[in-house]
Amino acid sequence: MELASLVDPKHTTLLCMEMQRGVVGDLARFSGPADAVAELGIVDRCAALFEGARAAGMRVLHCTAAFRPDRLGSYRNMPFVSALMDDPEHIPVGSPAAEVLPALRHPDDLESQRLHGISPFTDTPVNAYLQSLETRTIVATGVSLNRGIIGISIEGVNRGYSVVIPRDAVAGFPTAYGEQVLENTLDGLTTLTSVDALLKIWA
Repeated sequence: MELASLVDPKHTTLLCMEMQRGVVGDLARFSGPADAVAELGIVDRCAALFEGARAAGMRVLHCTAAFRPDRLGSYRNMPFVSALMDDPEHIPVGSPAAEVLPALRHPDDLESQRLHGISPFTDTPVNAYLQSLETRTIVATGVSLNRGIIGISIEGVNRGYSVVIPRDAVAGFPTAYGEQVLENTLDGLTTLTSVDALLKIWA
């Protein structure tokens, strides 16, 4: 299917993964994703992409992560996440750190906050939102190519969605590794494109 048909605004929703102040912004306590996002200029490109999508009638769904102070609802089953859970200031529920970056947030956007795992579909309202929006294609953006964007892609495909990734609106760390993930894991599983290509279609 050609890209223009695949990302028809009537059936396309944008998913933004963990572009939060405490993950990639001014309150981040782990530098990897934040450094990659800054190096690649991801915030500005996501902002332009989201603005164009909203103007074309699509919705942006922010998939966010946070932790309760008592850590209920979160699992210590992955070394990376377990280490983050030991830091009481890492994206607490209801804190400024859990907020979506102001440059990417619009009052009409949706948000699904999860307390567990590294990808947004399991035991969250994400799929219900997509179904109610009659979504067929999801456009995945944000961080990170190390884990979360891979998770969105596999879970989305497993649920019957086509997944499109603008490769200049996602980041991994180190950045060279992110490129390897795009080339060796996500190419073929998803449709890779660019922010400019999508904006031209939606203009």
